[in-house]
Amino acid sequence: MRRSLLCVLGLFLLRTLFYGNAEEFGGKATLTAVNRTLPAGGSLTLTCDVNESADLKYEWFRQTSSEKKSIITDKSDGVISVSEGGNYTCRAEGKNVTVIESDSVTVQETVRNRIEVNLQHSWSQIFTGETITLRCEIQGGEGKVWKYEWTAPNTNSPPTSSEYRTSRVSVSHSGDYRCRGSSDYLFTGWSDAFTLTVSYKPKAKLRADNTAVPVGGSVTLTCSVNPSSSSGWKYYWYRDEKSSEALTTQDAVFHSNGQISVSQEGLYRCRGGRGNPVYYTEDSQSVRIGKTVTASNRPVVTLYPNWSEIYRGETITVRCEIHGGDTEWDYEWETNSMIKAPNQNEYRIRSASSSNSGNYRCKGRMKSSQHETTEWSDSVTLTVSDNEPRPVLTVSPSWLSPGASVTLNCEVEHPSAGWSFYWYKAVPDLSEKSSSYELLPDGSGTAQDSYIIHGQTHTAGYVCRAGRGDPEYHTDHSQPKFVWSADVHSAASLTVSPDRVQHFTSDSVSLTCEGNFTEWRVRKFSEDGRLYSDCRRMTGSTCDINTSKSDTAVYWCESGSGEFSSAVNITVQNDGNGPILVSPVHPVTEGASVSLSCSLRTQKILSNVFFYHNDKLLQNDTRGELKISAVSKSDEGFYKCQYSGRESAQSWMSVKVAVLSPESSSFPVWLILGLVCGISLLIILLLSLYRYRKMKDSNGNKQIRPYSPGTTTDQGANQSEIHEHNSLQHDADEIHDVTYSVIELKNVGNKRKHHKSQEEHTIYSEVKAGATGNSNPAANTEEVYSEIALESSPDDIPTYAEIKHHNKGEAKKTQEDSPLYAEVNRQNKIKVKKTQVTVKSSSDGEELIKQSKSLSQIVGAKPKTQAFL
Repeated sequence: MRRSLLCVLGLFLLRTLFYGNAEEFGGKATLTAVNRTLPAGGSLTLTCDVNESADLKYEWFRQTSSEKKSIITDKSDGVISVSEGGNYTCRAEGKNVTVIESDSVTVQETVRNRIEVNLQHSWSQIFTGETITLRCEIQGGEGKVWKYEWTAPNTNSPPTSSEYRTSRVSVSHSGDYRCRGSSDYLFTGWSDAFTLTVSYKPKAKLRADNTAVPVGGSVTLTCSVNPSSSSGWKYYWYRDEKSSEALTTQDAVFHSNGQISVSQEGLYRCRGGRGNPVYYTEDSQSVRIGKTVTASNRPVVTLYPNWSEIYRGETITVRCEIHGGDTEWDYEWETNSMIKAPNQNEYRIRSASSSNSGNYRCKGRMKSSQHETTEWSDSVTLTVSDNEPRPVLTVSPSWLSPGASVTLNCEVEHPSAGWSFYWYKAVPDLSEKSSSYELLPDGSGTAQDSYIIHGQTHTAGYVCRAGRGDPEYHTDHSQPKFVWSADVHSAASLTVSPDRVQHFTSDSVSLTCEGNFTEWRVRKFSEDGRLYSDCRRMTGSTCDINTSKSDTAVYWCESGSGEFSSAVNITVQNDGNGPILVSPVHPVTEGASVSLSCSLRTQKILSNVFFYHNDKLLQNDTRGELKISAVSKSDEGFYKCQYSGRESAQSWMSVKVAVLSPESSSFPVWLILGLVCGISLLIILLLSLYRYRKMKDSNGNKQIRPYSPGTTTDQGANQSEIHEHNSLQHDADEIHDVTYSVIELKNVGNKRKHHKSQEEHTIYSEVKAGATGNSNPAANTEEVYSEIALESSPDDIPTYAEIKHHNKGEAKKTQEDSPLYAEVNRQNKIKVKKTQVTVKSSSDGEELIKQSKSLSQIVGAKPKTQAFL
C-alpha cells in the first residue's frame, strides 16, 4: 500500500515538473458491458465510467493473444459499440484531470461454424457392455486450435477433447449429448443433441426349417439378433453343449451371413458378435437336430369331427396319427394359433374359440431314441368362428288350405355338416310378452332338415334349432314363423271393423279378439318381415289402429291360454286419391252370396268401375258393384277394382267349403239303413217266388222252359235301354201270391243276320224291384236292382226270363237256391225309349195299382209285357 502511494505521488511530481503546474487526479475508470458474448454477426456496447464532470477525452484499447494492446478509438463519448472479441480497457483525460485506465473486460465472439456430435459406429442400436465413441466435429474451423466443452448424462468430468469415449456402457449412459468449441476469444454455438439409447444385452435366436435331417438331405439353420434394427453382426455357430469352438466350413455349409446348412444330428446353438474388441450377444436357445425315420411313418393330422367350420363353444379334437410299426412315440405339435397344443397325440378343445384358429402340424419322436423323429405332417387348418350359428325356419304354405300339410324347413346359416334338428310349437306367453316352446311329436334330433305337419287347421307358430357333436352343441332358437288360417273357429276369433281388407291412411280400424278368455294380445307380421308383439292402443280385447302404410300386415289374436285366432290381412292404401276394394275380411262360404265394391275416401263409387279377378277383367260393363250370387271355389283368388284410370291394391278372397249341419249329416245313415232293409225284403220275396214256382211245377200246371245262358254268348248288345210298366199276372185263383217289382229291361239287338232259331232272340234286362205295402213299413221306397235275362222268340213262342239278384249284402246260399224263370208275353213289338215302371201291390190280393213315370216318349202302341211265374 505504501509503495502504491509513493508511485502515485511520484507520478504527480513528474507531471508537475513536466507541465509546470500541478494537475488534479481524477481516479480510476470503470469499464462495464451488458453482455460479454457477441452473437454471430452482431455487436455489443461497452461503457467507461469516471467520477469527473469536467470535459474528458476517452481512449479505448483492445488486445488479443495474437495482437498487442492498441488504441482502437478516442472520442469524447464514454460509450462504444464493438463487434470483435478480445480484452477491452478504457481511460479518460481532461484539462488538469487524469483518470487511470480501467480494468480489462473480455468479450467472446460467437462464430457461425456448424458443429455436431456423431457416433463412431456403423450401427445405431447400442447394448450394455459395448464400447462407444462420440466425436464433436466443427465444420469450417480448420487452422484454429479448439478447446471442447461437453454436456452429457451421468458424468461430472466431461472431456475437453473432441472425442467422448465410454468403455462398457450401461443403461444409465442413455441420454442427450452436446458439445461446443472455443479458440482464443472465439466460441462456437452448442451442437444439436445426440440421443444415445443403450439396451440390455441381446440374445441370439436360432431357427431350423426342420428338426430332423431327411435321408440324404440337410437342415438349414438361421441365426438372428433382436431387435432386427440392430446391425453389424457376425454370427458364430456351435454344436453340442460343451463345445466352445465355433463351426468351420468343414462342419457346415455357410450361406449368407446368419444362415448355414448341416447334415449331422446334434444340439446346435449360435450367437452374434461385433465391434473391436468383439462384443458378443447371449447364446441362442439350443435346437436339437435329429435323424428322420422312414417316410412310411409320416404322421397325419385329423380333425374330429371333420367339419369345415367350428363355432365358438363347440368341442373339437385335433389328432396326430402315425401309422406303421409298433414304435412308441412322443408327439410334438407346431401351430400358429394363440393357444399352443400339448405334446400328446390328441388335443381336445372342449370349448373352442377364435384363439384356437390356426394351422396345426405334428411329428413323432421315438421314445427309445429321442434323436430319431418322423417328418412333419402336412398342416391342417382349424377355423373357429366367433359368430354364433343361427337357424332360419321357413314354412310352406304360409296360409292354410283345407286338407293341406304344412312343411317346416330349418337351415343353419353358413351351412356346415353334422346338424340334427329340433322342432317346436310356439305357445303364447302373455306374462313374458313372448312365447314358450313345446317340442313337436317326434321332433327331437331329426336328421332331416324338414318336418311335415298333417291336419293343421288353425293359425300356429313354429321354431326350430339345431344341434351336433358329442357333447351336443345347440344353436339358439330360430325366429318364430307362422302359418295362418283364415277360417274362424270356436275357440278364438278376430273381427275387423269396418269389415273389409283395404283401408285408407288415417282410418280408424278396430281389431277385436273374441273367445272365452280374459287376456289377449294382437300380433302383427308386417310386409318387411318384422314381428310385433303388442298393440299400441289395446283396450280390453280390442286393438285400435289409426292406419298408416306401415300397418299393412297380417294380424291375429293370441290368448292367455295359448290359443290362436284366425288371421286377417289388412292393406292400407297409400295413395290418398286412389280407390280401395271393399271385400270381406274372412273366407266366404261356398254357395253364399258376396258383393264386392269400389270406394274412394269420400264416397262409395256407384258406376264406371271395372273389376279384375287374378288380373283378368271380369266384365266389360261399368257397374259399380260385383255381385256373386252363389260363390264357388273357382271364385277364389285376387280381386282389384279400377276407377278413372286408378287401380286399387289387390286382395285375396278365400272360399271355404260349406259344412253340413248335424241333421243333414245323419241323412246318409238312414239311407243306408233303408237300403239294407229293402235288400232283405227283396231276398224274402224272391225266395217266396221260388217256392211258389217249384210247387206249381210239381202240380204240372205250368211247364218251364229251361234257360241256357250259353245261348247269349255270341249276341251283340242293343245300346238302347227300355223302361216298361209291367204287371206280373197270375191265375185268378192265386191272386194272393202276386208280387210286384220295378223292372228295367235292356233289349239286346242282333248285329248279325237274324235266324229263326230261338237262341238268337235272347234279351238281357235289368230288373229294378221295389216292394211297398202297408204291412211292411220298413221297406220304404228303397229299390233293389236285379238283372234278368230274357229269351226272346217269335210272337207265338213264350219268352222266359232268368232273374239274377245283385244284392249289396252276401246272402247265405242253400241247396234250394236255383235260377228263377219268368215267362214274358210280348204282345207288341215296338221300339221303346227309356221308360221306368213302378208297380205297387198289397199282400192281401187287392186290385193292382200301377204307377208309372215315363222318362222318354214311347213310339207307337204301349207295349204290355207279362211275366208268369
